[in-house]
Amino acid sequence: MSAETVTDELQVWVDQDLCTGDGLCVQYAPEVFEFDIDGLAYVKDPAGELRQSPGARVGVPARLRLEVIDSAKECPGDCIHVVRSADDVEVAGPDAG
Repeated sequence: MSAETVTDELQVWVDQDLCTGDGLCVQYAPEVFEFDIDGLAYVKDPAGELRQSPGARVGVPARLRLEVIDSAKECPGDCIHVVRSADDVEVAGPDAG
């Protein structure tokens, strides 16, 4: 991971079609990820509301960037996508370069 990744504004989303419900993301960053009653992980907005629309994104709080990036890297379902807000390039997740 480059220093640029740490300072860029990031957004994250979960592909529920690939989510295995293991919960690593909820353990890494409970302020950003939460399970719904379907047993799948979703992202939460700053008010704590689940964003349940397919592909719904939320901003990653600066203090949780490393936790969110780690959750994408460790996710057994490869369903967490972390992208730079500026150019939509995936920095962590299944499509990261």
